[in-house]
Amino acid sequence: MAGVLETFAVPRASAMPAVSFFPIFSSSVFTLSGRTRSSRLPDFRGLKIQSTRSSASVSSNSRLVRRGGRIVCEAQETAIQVAAVNDATWQSLVIESRTPVLVEFWAPWCGPCRMIHPVIDELAKQYAGKLSCYKVNTDECPAIASRYGIRSIPTVMIFVGGEKKDAVIGAVPKSTLCTCIDKFL
Repeated sequence: MAGVLETFAVPRASAMPAVSFFPIFSSSVFTLSGRTRSSRLPDFRGLKIQSTRSSASVSSNSRLVRRGGRIVCEAQETAIQVAAVNDATWQSLVIESRTPVLVEFWAPWCGPCRMIHPVIDELAKQYAGKLSCYKVNTDECPAIASRYGIRSIPTVMIFVGGEKKDAVIGAVPKSTLCTCIDKFL
């Protein structure tokens, strides 16, 4: 048992910023035998403040002072493997598509949206050639979201021949989305 549970990390409280959801900190690693080894955990920045101008500043003691802007998930750039659709490409990619289209409406701050991203990516690979998959960031394209009455995200819609045929709201299992897709293939 000692070989399985050999080490665990304890963050130093003094290094944790006051206004951070995912703090960046150093830690000390303690072994079960009582010996101490110092190490540094990798930096992780899950959330950041996207400034509109000079909206955020950092003081010398690493406290973040928010004066404007919005908090966004820094992982949003890596989360998108499926192509993003915006106001300029909506007509050509979704409405005029010859194949059925699955569109996920999401936002970077939405936890359930981040949970369903890998599922949408898997569906895009599974139905390649039979179904086109796209994602719409509702923060960047509010006109599209309001046109289709998106009030809750994530919302996954199926379009066939440019018409909305079905919608699934919430982070649902892959099997639920497959059942929905199979009705239109």
